[in-house]
Amino acid sequence: MKNYGLSKRNNNYDLFDAFDDFFRPVFYDEVNDLKTNIKETDDSYELDVEMPGYAKNQIKLSLENGYLTISASKESKEEDKNKHYVRKEISESCSRSYYVGDDVQQEDIKAKYDNGILSVCVPKSQPKRIESKFIDIE
Repeated sequence: MKNYGLSKRNNNYDLFDAFDDFFRPVFYDEVNDLKTNIKETDDSYELDVEMPGYAKNQIKLSLENGYLTISASKESKEEDKNKHYVRKEISESCSRSYYVGDDVQQEDIKAKYDNGILSVCVPKSQPKRIESKFIDIE
């Protein structure tokens, strides 16, 4: 497993680490800060989203054009605003969208936040029934 932080070699940051950092945006693909497990049941999808460090009032869910968007944001601490960071990897905001279908309504989605895990239950879209219409024969 690769360590993506500062090098521990003699507590110095060496040339190879700088090389890795320079090319990371091209070769290192981090999926998203919001790691998600999705379970399928007969009538719904259940999402468990890791959101440690966020309070419930910092998390927002929205539904637009068939996409459920989960976002979170926290204000930076006043004492952190005046500090000079050499490296800052802890983000203060994150967002991720999931396509849930155009038929899902906002009031049908249920969410609960507990111990850093946001649990969201999204009902499956019901397939539209095509009614057979018969023509009377005279």
